[in-house]
Amino acid sequence: MTDVTVTPTATAAAASTAYASALEVIGAVEPRVAEAIGAELADQRASLKLIASENYASPAVLLTMGNWFSDKYAEGTVGHRFYAGCQNVDTVEALAAEHARELFGAPYAYVQPHSGIDANLVAFWAVLAQRVEAPALAEAGVRHVNDLTDADWSRLRHALGDQRMLGMSLDAGGHLTHGFRPNISGKMFEQSSYGTDPGTGLLDYDAVRARAREFRPLILMAGYSAYPRRVDFARMREIADEVGATLVVDMAHFAGLVAGKVFTGDHDPVPHAHVVTTTTHKSLRGPRGGMVLAQPEYAEAVDRGCPMVLGGPLPHVMAAKAVALAEARRPDFAGYAQAVAGNAQALAEGLTRRGARLVTGGTDNHLVLVDVSGFGLTGRQAESALLDAGIVTNRNAVPADPNGAWYTSGVRLGTPALTTRGFGAAEFDRTAELIVDVLGATRPTATRDGSPSKARYATADGVADRTRAAADELLAAHPLYPGLDLA
Repeated sequence: MTDVTVTPTATAAAASTAYASALEVIGAVEPRVAEAIGAELADQRASLKLIASENYASPAVLLTMGNWFSDKYAEGTVGHRFYAGCQNVDTVEALAAEHARELFGAPYAYVQPHSGIDANLVAFWAVLAQRVEAPALAEAGVRHVNDLTDADWSRLRHALGDQRMLGMSLDAGGHLTHGFRPNISGKMFEQSSYGTDPGTGLLDYDAVRARAREFRPLILMAGYSAYPRRVDFARMREIADEVGATLVVDMAHFAGLVAGKVFTGDHDPVPHAHVVTTTTHKSLRGPRGGMVLAQPEYAEAVDRGCPMVLGGPLPHVMAAKAVALAEARRPDFAGYAQAVAGNAQALAEGLTRRGARLVTGGTDNHLVLVDVSGFGLTGRQAESALLDAGIVTNRNAVPADPNGAWYTSGVRLGTPALTTRGFGAAEFDRTAELIVDVLGATRPTATRDGSPSKARYATADGVADRTRAAADELLAAHPLYPGLDLA
């Protein structure tokens, strides 16, 4: 379970030497940066990190990003670069793609995206290129957009901008990059949303089908950032096929559960989706970055991600992706993924037993969404009070949230990071107890003029300090990067 963290062996000693030397070199140029790096490690070691989208990468992954690959331009693809001297970049990119294909059982993998947003943009434009641009070029009798007449190009541009996307609503757990206006995807597509059942909070596939029949999207988007249940991707593919849509799945949050075979069959998106996007951090425990998996008919279009959407790829991050994906192919990663899901259930059960109200009543994956309105709090008040007590979470909207996306009525909790530290069911039950203690001891307070506030709060004296002390006990039993010493 704790294979990602170094142990007090020669490996830990080597990592300690590497990091201490790196900070010495950095500090000679800008000591404040070196100090901030050391402080960040100290802060992460000292907090109960329950951010569902965060984890701890191994020293091997982290060290891979600090090398001479950072100095290379490598636009293009393996064996087909626009710059000379990229043979070593070809090696690491090919390795990362190979590991991704083998890990997820995907016929094609593209590891250049710098982030999840980039991965989604590559996927969206690949679908547009395959479904809209390619037929237009064939009809015009040309092979490239540069060969179109001005009139044909004008028609194509209109067609590209006249497409529809159907995705999960934000308050039901969807993501901004799934066609919402604040994100560029919402400016590319006419967007509509499907939600969840008002009574259960669960996806209603019949309602999704009805909305797809009415809206007729080019892209049916599946995946989430705050939905605590599994998705039946076989049914989503049936719906997509019925209305002639391309099924794109964003598995950024639960990629580690797919890699670790917690999600299989109808709950594994890779066999069912036309295109799958993901980040490489979160539950996958790699470097910050993105990736696209696709069926063969979309491979050529996805390969055009640079320069279609991306700038030059980041070879040092692709190298780190190769290392992280190699780690995820080890047998013990499956044990880690199973522990992440089991720990989420333990956390959910501990919260429910102590009176907390959970969206959907529980979890099937790595995250739990607590409706904190039962404590008389907004999500922002709850998030801040927990942070004061050493528990790091993030506020999140709940379905039909009356407080909107900024203040919210929920707090999202995730188990990947603390599972990496070695927490098990007992520790997560104790964590649930600490969370409920803090929320139960916190009350909203008014602004200075006496009006209600969605941000101000007060926690009973001594609760935050007592919670920090209890958290310190849990953390001390499961140190982060044990044996790694920067002194």
